[in-house]
Amino acid sequence: MDYLPDDNSRYKDVDYWDERYKTEQCYDWLGSFSKFQHLLQKHVNKKDSILILGCGNSSMSSDMYKAGYRSITNIDYSSVCISAMSARHSDCPGMSWHQMDIRQLSFPDASFDVVLEKATLDAIMVEEKSPWSVSPQTASFIHQALTEISRCLKPGGRFVSITFADPLFRKRLYAKSEYNWSIKKYSYGDGLEYFVYVMTKGEELSPEDAALEKKLQEDVKSTHTVVTTAQSEEEEEDFMSNIDL
Repeated sequence: MDYLPDDNSRYKDVDYWDERYKTEQCYDWLGSFSKFQHLLQKHVNKKDSILILGCGNSSMSSDMYKAGYRSITNIDYSSVCISAMSARHSDCPGMSWHQMDIRQLSFPDASFDVVLEKATLDAIMVEEKSPWSVSPQTASFIHQALTEISRCLKPGGRFVSITFADPLFRKRLYAKSEYNWSIKKYSYGDGLEYFVYVMTKGEELSPEDAALEKKLQEDVKSTHTVVTTAQSEEEEEDFMSNIDL
């Protein structure tokens, strides 16, 4: 069966995923666990409590479990996925599965040592026209998700994001002091390069990332000023044209 959607926008549609998960057994975006295990084991300890976002039907959770990571909570917004994966891994004590929106995590503050996502945020941004500037709707979605991720991390906890997005683009979303984390970047892959970002809760942004945040804030203010000025001039022109001389 061909699981490719007619339009990439369908990657954001839960109905698409529900249908796909009814027949597809396993698919690993950006490669299997073995491809980046050497990087992950430097930042994720076997005894860590781990939350995996947008788990899908990837083999990553079970591969990590077999590698000795035994406290793994998996979430996905597809009930079909969660039902199938829960049944498939019913013999794995310490592994749990929950249907959940990443923008509204139903876990207490500081619940996890590690929050991990692989291509989940990429799927959310499939409709974006330019990697330099995401739409207000997508920016809001990502901000809500990152705020929740930061909230659920323990002090010193790590958010690990595995993606195809180059630092030029992805750091624009992650480099915000309000998330209260530092950012480190790694990569893997033969031919195609994929990236692993590790954000550590409670550490400050590097001078480079802090400068990026400041520049982005200034760009937003500048854009807002230009738009406001243009709107004021247009309103003034409309007012003058409506005066009955």
